[in-house]
Amino acid sequence: MKIFSLVSAFYFFFFAIIGVYVIYLPKVLELVGYSPVEIGAVFALSPLMRFITPFFFLKKASLNRKIFKLSLLLLVSAAVLAFFTLESFYLFIIPNILLGISFAISLPYVETIALKYIGKERYGKSRLFGSLGFILIALVLAKFMNDPKYALWFLFLAVIFTALFGYLLSDIEAQKNGEILEFNLWKFWFLWVNLFLMQVSFGPFYNFFTIYETQHGLDYETISYLWTFGVVAEIVMLYFQGPLLRKNLFFILKLCTFLTSLRWLMLHLYPDNIFLLYISQSLHAFSFALYYSAAITLLFKLYENKTLAQQFFGGISFGLGGMAGSFLAGLFYGEYIFLYASFVAFLAFLILFKR
Repeated sequence: MKIFSLVSAFYFFFFAIIGVYVIYLPKVLELVGYSPVEIGAVFALSPLMRFITPFFFLKKASLNRKIFKLSLLLLVSAAVLAFFTLESFYLFIIPNILLGISFAISLPYVETIALKYIGKERYGKSRLFGSLGFILIALVLAKFMNDPKYALWFLFLAVIFTALFGYLLSDIEAQKNGEILEFNLWKFWFLWVNLFLMQVSFGPFYNFFTIYETQHGLDYETISYLWTFGVVAEIVMLYFQGPLLRKNLFFILKLCTFLTSLRWLMLHLYPDNIFLLYISQSLHAFSFALYYSAAITLLFKLYENKTLAQQFFGGISFGLGGMAGSFLAGLFYGEYIFLYASFVAFLAFLILFKR
């Protein structure tokens, strides 16, 4: 099977896992009796582990095939343990820690393979299968939420297929086996700060967009259309972005960061204007899809240790940035929440001028 097909299949099922985990698992925990504080604590563990894990690879280890296979085993173990630990807050911590460690290893390994063998110009056409997996699980699983156990079965099946295609990819070398290359975060500190702040600015959107819009008079059906439209815009950009990634990647990051600040400002100023809300959601093509692709491509070019660069990308942005963004969004939620998000994204834009 061609590398493109294997990577695309891995993305499809990996992001289906993310779909179950992000969209439905919080509701499952609520149904079995978890308090809001317990749910928040559980969902802080995975991004925390994504942030911590890359530091173990700085000096003493390299992300090789053996460790990648081990991460797939941790992934399957987490899915199995979820069935037996779901109703115990303290025991359910274990599979969530395992998931976080696995995410921190498996996705960067595959991202490196994708950029190395598929190339930046075709990367988006492979990565869009991840978006399809995410949106498909969102549409299908909604029909089975009368029993919380169904979500665990969907999670388990997505994990099994992710591990299967990951195992088939494990024979492909992401980086020379045993090679430990120098890695310096400080050298491009402005880029890492930008990645962190961008994800912080997404905290209000991921956690409170639905709540925010219902408070401004929109119904759930309209809001679901807005969410779907954003993912469709993301998929279209991933398919057609190849020629854009031949351009100056720093300029693309600046453009996407600025448009993200504008996007959040539009949500603050016009929260009940349907036309402008769709315009805002169309910018997801830039603030997520193109930004994500440009960022990992730039890191691939800047760093010799390419797998570790991808690990820290996930750790600092979706790990540390995701945690901080969620916490601060809850702390500052109110009328000006998206004005705050716009300000954070604008800081991320300004920091890139320190290049």
